[in-house]
Amino acid sequence: MGRPKTIQYRPVGTSRRGFFQRSGGAALALAAAPAMALQKEIRGESVFQHGVASGDPLAQRVMLWTRVTTGQRGAVNVAYAIATDPAMTQIVQQGRTKTNPDRDFTVKVDAAGLQPGTTYYYRFTALGQDSPIGRTRTLPVGPTARLRLAVVSCSNHAAGYFNAYRRIAERADIDAVIHLGDYLYEYGPNVYGSLRTPEPPNEMVTLSDYRLRHAQYKRDADSIEMHRQHPLIAIWDDHEITNDAWRDGAENHTPGTGEGGEGDWNQRVNTGLQAYYEWMPVRIPDVTKRRENQRAFRFGDLMELVMLEQRLSARSEQLPATVPTPFGNGFVQTGAFADPSRTLLGPTQEAWLADRLRTTPSRWKLLGQGVMFAQLKLQGAPLAQGGGVFLNSDQWDGYQPARDRVYDIFKGTAEHPPVPNCVVLTGDIHSSWAADLSQDPNNPSTAGGGYNPATGEGSRAVEFVGTSVSSPGFNDPNGNTAALLRSINPHFKYINGNQRGYMLVDVTPQRVVSEWWFVDTVQTISNVQTFGTAFEVQTGTNRLQPSAQTTAPANPPALAP
Repeated sequence: MGRPKTIQYRPVGTSRRGFFQRSGGAALALAAAPAMALQKEIRGESVFQHGVASGDPLAQRVMLWTRVTTGQRGAVNVAYAIATDPAMTQIVQQGRTKTNPDRDFTVKVDAAGLQPGTTYYYRFTALGQDSPIGRTRTLPVGPTARLRLAVVSCSNHAAGYFNAYRRIAERADIDAVIHLGDYLYEYGPNVYGSLRTPEPPNEMVTLSDYRLRHAQYKRDADSIEMHRQHPLIAIWDDHEITNDAWRDGAENHTPGTGEGGEGDWNQRVNTGLQAYYEWMPVRIPDVTKRRENQRAFRFGDLMELVMLEQRLSARSEQLPATVPTPFGNGFVQTGAFADPSRTLLGPTQEAWLADRLRTTPSRWKLLGQGVMFAQLKLQGAPLAQGGGVFLNSDQWDGYQPARDRVYDIFKGTAEHPPVPNCVVLTGDIHSSWAADLSQDPNNPSTAGGGYNPATGEGSRAVEFVGTSVSSPGFNDPNGNTAALLRSINPHFKYINGNQRGYMLVDVTPQRVVSEWWFVDTVQTISNVQTFGTAFEVQTGTNRLQPSAQTTAPANPPALAP
């Protein structure tokens, strides 16, 4: 257990949260909830208090996960079974494994030998008890007509209830859930949310801290249901370790062992990742390089999903924002900001990304990643005039030369043709956005590499940004902040800062549609959700247009009982 600690959110320069608080009002104030509501978790004598989960599906295999709650100190034998029916009568695979205290009694099985594009049901057995039945699905191969993905991020247990997870769990029409980071938060009580008390009641720093926090999140009943019904494909952002992390440190990490010190950074990362890999249904791509968690998932000939690691393996330190504006400090693309050696992905991952996008046989290329790719400015100007003043140096704006290298992939080079049909999926910013992706969005001359906001000409790809599951966004009930930002940033077609929820991404050979679905509250348990809006990109166009709510496929595989 780490020592009790009280911290304040103290960003360098102007953060997205600080700007939104100043421009649209204070972030959501969370009142204390009744004690009964705070116990919306699975407790009691169950061996499987943390439910079951699956993740990282491939065409013929999928990770299965659970955790055994026991008073034993030694190893525990665990059996598992996989079936093709919810009643678990058509068993296609059975096996046995063990868990022990060294892995915090978590269980991970990389179940192989499965059929592509198939829904399976699974169950664990340990210490004389059966787990709940879970449901998962392998990836398709070959011709694929349609896919539906739920996209989430920023699930802050202290800030609110995971009602969005429950709504996702109730949908049988989803092929997988994409989690784009901030699956959990490191803070102690009353630092970034006060609705529920974190376990342990201090910032997580030690291995025990990280394990206990993961355990608390996995006990949440809505989280259990979401994991039980759908396979998860996840990438971390910063809060899985600590706020505004980069390769060699973080805003919320004080090195040293003296008063206020939080130890060695590398040790903290290793500790956090040990717990992460224990408690999440994900593979370790390379056990000798645990920070390099980039992975790719091919959904037949329809879609390649590339998940990018942007925090721990190579990211350069964030630079401070020092240029005053009426909305707070911003920054311009000069000096160190223009240094091409600064990176988010690092050269190895950049090369890997380029190869995946250029060689995949799939029509659509989706990039799952943590921080906003589109330019977000406080003052607009064409690149020839400096580009304007940017808001947040923690997102791709703070690494413009690195972003330009990704644009080179989209646009093509002398050696490589353009890569069309790229869709960026993003979390982190606790609000909903849809954007055309242009390197020079404030330049109206498309012949000069600019962008036409009326037609979308000049856009190289599109970006869908999902709101948070529970973390507070910005208070903008009349849309004034959104309108201001859109007037400065014409490539944004939609901005909503008020509502929490998830995105539903529907993919066919002809188009990719993103729907924004919102829950009515995170302050109490609720079963209300509403459709917000939808935008789509049609094949070969690389630009957004308004869309409509899609119809779910008929007769999807049954949910787990």
